[in-house]
Amino acid sequence: MGVESMGIESIIAMLFVGAIAGWLAGLIVKGYGFGLLGNIAIGIVGAVIAGFLFPRIGLNLDGGLFDAIVHSTIGAVILLVLIKLVKKV
Repeated sequence: MGVESMGIESIIAMLFVGAIAGWLAGLIVKGYGFGLLGNIAIGIVGAVIAGFLFPRIGLNLDGGLFDAIVHSTIGAVILLVLIKLVKKV
């Protein structure tokens, strides 16, 4: 399913979840603030990471806005921690 088959509501929801998740991850991992567009990107990548990792460790996404924000935030935190580790090396 590509972006062209998504409704405008789905795209807005994805951007909203990405922005909130990226912002929360930036608060959790100190020193990382990327602005609105950066937070959206970090949050969306975090959702992809969570969508890839969680089923493999037995966690399922139930759906719903709150679950999407929580899972995307966890994925975004993982991404920011990895970036922090790579920058130290």
